[in-house]
Amino acid sequence: MTATDNPLLNHAYHGGIPDFTAITADHVVPALTTLLQQARTELTQLAKLGPEELPELLDGLEVVGDGLGRAWGVVDHILAVRDSEPMRQAQEALQADVVAFSLEIGQNSDIFRTFTAASAQLETLSAADARTVTQQLLAARLAGVALTGDQKAEFLGIQQQLAELSTTFAHHVLDATKAFALDISDVAETAGWPSSLRQQTAAAWAQAHATADHNWETGPWRVTLDGACVVPVLRNSAHRPLREAVYRAYAARATSGDLDNAPILLMILHLRHRQAQLLGFADYADQSLASKMAPSAGAVVELLEQLRQSSWTAGLQDLEDLRSWARQQGAAEAEALQPWDVGYWAERLREQRYDYNDEALRPYFPLPRVLTGLFALAKDLFGIEVKACTQAVPLWHPDVQYFNITGPLGEPIGSFFLDAYSRPATKRGGAWMNECLGRSAVLGTPGQPRLPVAYLVCNGTPPVAGQPSLMTFGEVETLFHEFGHGLQHMLTRVDRGQVAGISGIEWDAVELPSQFMENWCYHAGTMARICGHWQTGEALPLDIFAKICAARTYRAGSDMLRQVGFALTDWQLHSGTPPETAEAVFDLARQVAMRTAALPPLAGDRSLCAFSHIFGGGYAAGYYSYKWAEVLSADAFGAFEEAGQDDPTAIEEVGLRFRETVLALGGSVPPMDVYVQFRGRPPTVAALLRHAGLKSGPG
Repeated sequence: MTATDNPLLNHAYHGGIPDFTAITADHVVPALTTLLQQARTELTQLAKLGPEELPELLDGLEVVGDGLGRAWGVVDHILAVRDSEPMRQAQEALQADVVAFSLEIGQNSDIFRTFTAASAQLETLSAADARTVTQQLLAARLAGVALTGDQKAEFLGIQQQLAELSTTFAHHVLDATKAFALDISDVAETAGWPSSLRQQTAAAWAQAHATADHNWETGPWRVTLDGACVVPVLRNSAHRPLREAVYRAYAARATSGDLDNAPILLMILHLRHRQAQLLGFADYADQSLASKMAPSAGAVVELLEQLRQSSWTAGLQDLEDLRSWARQQGAAEAEALQPWDVGYWAERLREQRYDYNDEALRPYFPLPRVLTGLFALAKDLFGIEVKACTQAVPLWHPDVQYFNITGPLGEPIGSFFLDAYSRPATKRGGAWMNECLGRSAVLGTPGQPRLPVAYLVCNGTPPVAGQPSLMTFGEVETLFHEFGHGLQHMLTRVDRGQVAGISGIEWDAVELPSQFMENWCYHAGTMARICGHWQTGEALPLDIFAKICAARTYRAGSDMLRQVGFALTDWQLHSGTPPETAEAVFDLARQVAMRTAALPPLAGDRSLCAFSHIFGGGYAAGYYSYKWAEVLSADAFGAFEEAGQDDPTAIEEVGLRFRETVLALGGSVPPMDVYVQFRGRPPTVAALLRHAGLKSGPG
């Protein structure tokens, strides 16, 4: 099979954009086998270069893994958005070889010696090249460059096992999510449902039964464990047995039978610990900090404990408020609220306190209008234009859109795919941004670097019944969040691929621009742009917007404690020697919950089996990063607040500074240095607590 025949090898197609219309599982093994052979040949030649040939080595390393990395990235992406058994099998067939090659680069002693020699002359290099050398030396250490003999072989085996286990973990979560479906035909069981949920579940029932004959008002309806269905059910269903059934099913994903992730997560923890010991670290948390912004384990724990103490009293009051409100409404469960009651009564109390219903906001947030407003904000802040591409671009699903970004003079800057809607049968839950193509001078053409392309993936409410996608306010925030990640990837000015965009950025700083963008959802000028009734164009009433802003701190203590609980569980699981049994793992999680959850989890809770962030994703011993970066993002947004958010000149000035530092410098400069360049000082936690309506104090 030639490059012309195999779309995974034909990188000239659409300027390097994958031909998703043509790629099949049959292309994976031939393409990856060819690319691995080429990469190994190129690596052999690069290893012959000495310190005086450092520029050639840096260029060569950027090139050597690009074709392989792009093709493997496409396979991962397709599995996330268009899952199929043949593609899974194709990935599994090559995974061990791809992992082995990545270690071959890091463990190459000749290349390591060249970088070690170059590290003595960093002041003679550009900032990007100096940072790349430093990062390559760290990557080599973490790849086991110092290991020999049996330890080297053991390390390779561990890496391959971890890759396989993490993939299996994620597949189990997706399969368990897909396996559940509850068909409802009794309209009494849908009491409290908003029309959007009825429409969505009626469409799901019709799709499952391959019929166009359905009525969203009379049913039947199909409830699934997709987030776009679970959340509105738990918030709005007045039928308590349904809430309980859905909650229990969601919490029990991947906890039994062939899909049980308990033994897998235990193996992952022990393999990570052994890997860390082989590399000379005390434990996996210690290893994690080697590539993080946080200076020490003490700094991580100190931040989480400060946030826990600042939130504990408020979290207890949140729960008591729900009990009191349920009691006033004569609810039998008021004295013994269960986890499946919290979302329902929290939404009812929100309605009472702030006099608006989250579901009632949906008509004001049609996705096309939200995008128009978001892109207008990006223009004001960063001087860019975002427009839908008018040329044909290969897409993996008809719902996917493709956009181009240009600068003030119309110069191309980057592009992105937007996959906005949930598809529970084939698409992974959650939301994320990932790299399709990265910016690179060496991989571009003379005088023109290769421009970045991003994947922006959400799982928002799909269009139904002839309506556009009508978003919840939470879905709007998620879109802003992922767009922030995309901006850092696409607006980079760094031409060295290894540290351009999100590459080379310490993991606990990477959430800064995403969480920063969420703050704009509470800005009146931005709100006026992103909202408008999908039928009439009517603006969201100002009093409703004021209530949304007031409600921003609603249950802020509970929300903070929830995230701190996740972070502490993750950190403790990876600190010290891992528990010996899966039950001991779950016991540890329950112990953390006793300090971070006003309402303890259910007895026998095993929801860690679906905690993909740390067992199937990149947040292991790093989930604290959300809070670490939220300190940065809140403090960064404070610069705009201080300048005056409604002063166009001030916003343009601060926005340009944010673009030229946080968004432009990528991983070419240490993140604290980048932040100080933007803010003029290190960050403080004050803005985060102020936005959440919390005060520092014991709890």
